[in-house]
Amino acid sequence: MRIILASSSSYRKTLLQKIISEFETYSPNINESRKPDESFIDLSKRLAIEKAKALAVQFPDALIIGSDQVACINTTQLNKPLTRENTFNQLQKCQGQSVLFHTGICLYNSRTNNSQSSVESYQTQFRQLSDSQLMNYIDREPAFDCAGGFKMEGLGIALFEKIQGNDPNILIGLPLIKLISMLENESYSVLS
Repeated sequence: MRIILASSSSYRKTLLQKIISEFETYSPNINESRKPDESFIDLSKRLAIEKAKALAVQFPDALIIGSDQVACINTTQLNKPLTRENTFNQLQKCQGQSVLFHTGICLYNSRTNNSQSSVESYQTQFRQLSDSQLMNYIDREPAFDCAGGFKMEGLGIALFEKIQGNDPNILIGLPLIKLISMLENESYSVLS
């Protein structure tokens, strides 16, 4: 059975390559806007499901993986900053704060119409850093296309006092531990 990653994210692709050698990636075309009164957890789960199911017609006999990440401080969503200035401003807001990352994942079997979905969360506690330290980070590792404006798998780890969760891959955007269990439920073992 074909494995399809419903994502254009190079980060998710790199993560999936850790456990699966042969798969294809296709970008789902969905509206990622938050609905009124939708929680961040519900948003990440809904978008993961929509991404996976968006490719079902194109791939009627596949295991399709959808994932979406929402980063937040209390009731404020952090986005991909896209610019140097936005990255600095967003990282400045994170200083000394607890930032939650909710990563929704869906594995959709388009042959059987079976769907498994979950939201995996990870908590980060940001260090209190100076503006010059933040600018040095941005200069050394621009992460304009990452939720929160940093790369945990790189120098971004220096931004944290501590991190807590079941799977550090949640921070990068694809909860591999949960995905492995979902794949096993579909009789696909990554160790076979």
